Amino acid sequence: MNTQNFTISYETFNSIEELSGTDKMLCAKAKEALVSSFSPYSKFKVGTAILLADDQIVLGSNQENLAYPSGLCAERVALFNIGSNYPNAVVKTMAITAQTDNFKIVNPITSCGGCLQVMIEVEKRQKTPIEVLFYCIDGQILKIKSVKNLLPFAFVEDRLEK
Repeated sequence: MNTQNFTISYETFNSIEELSGTDKMLCAKAKEALVSSFSPYSKFKVGTAILLADDQIVLGSNQENLAYPSGLCAERVALFNIGSNYPNAVVKTMAITAQTDNFKIVNPITSCGGCLQVMIEVEKRQKTPIEVLFYCIDGQILKIKSVKNLLPFAFVEDRLEK
């Protein structure tokens, strides 16, 4: 038996004011994306803003459905939009935030496993890392340099591509 370890490196910022201009703008855009959230059931709005290599910004928000599995998270809404409308685009950075009237969110929310799997596949396909900012409005921000750090045991089967 062998014991293996891995380490995840990330940066923390205490407020949006500590970020670079580009990261600050992207977090503000993620907050703007909350407006289009359709979340009448959970009342938990999630917004994402994605910066492409050509400096375009694509927004996404969670879209719920009464048949819960039919809804979609903000990250996948935005990434599938990019896949459909900008198939050769390279994703540089994603900012993700959340808001609810039911309670104060005091820590950055992170992406679900399904979203992480989609994010890792985009990263793999484009052969460049995607930076991810998890932005807690009026709170801390986590910055991760690559989705691979978030899902070290991602489902990958290269033979399926052949």
